[in-house]
Amino acid sequence: MQTPGRLKQSGRSTETTEIGEKTDREPGLTRTFLDTNILLYAEDSKDERKRRIALDLILAHKRQRTGVVSLQVLQEFFTNAIQKLSLDPAIARYKEEFHSRFHVVEPTADDVLAAIDLHRLHQISFWDAMILHCARKSGCNILLTEDLQHGRSIDRVRVVNPFL
Repeated sequence: MQTPGRLKQSGRSTETTEIGEKTDREPGLTRTFLDTNILLYAEDSKDERKRRIALDLILAHKRQRTGVVSLQVLQEFFTNAIQKLSLDPAIARYKEEFHSRFHVVEPTADDVLAAIDLHRLHQISFWDAMILHCARKSGCNILLTEDLQHGRSIDRVRVVNPFL
């Protein structure tokens, strides 16, 4: 698991921040799973600070091709965007097209069983366990979310709340 600190790359060292950003001459991001709330805050005009943070993260991970979501995240985004944010379904669909250009994890029955095991072992909701399992399965070391305890590592995935 990658932790914040120094990394050696091409003879130069770079700093890695908590949200997977590498700084110091070679900007880049580590493979990172984005939970539904990150995508929703990018559309929510009620909290401009969170909106800006979410937009910056989405765009940075899109540019670097390091962002990962799952079918669950896409489904939750659409449902909540039209119900809670009152987004027009056509606009929400357009946003889904954009988000679906991230690497998308498509869970199987075995993934559901693995998430059930995580749920039982770590006493987290099944849906959070499914997100964590998909993050690990896709090679992510970082899960961006505000739904789990910031800084906690579960199944080799570190939870980071970018809004703190």
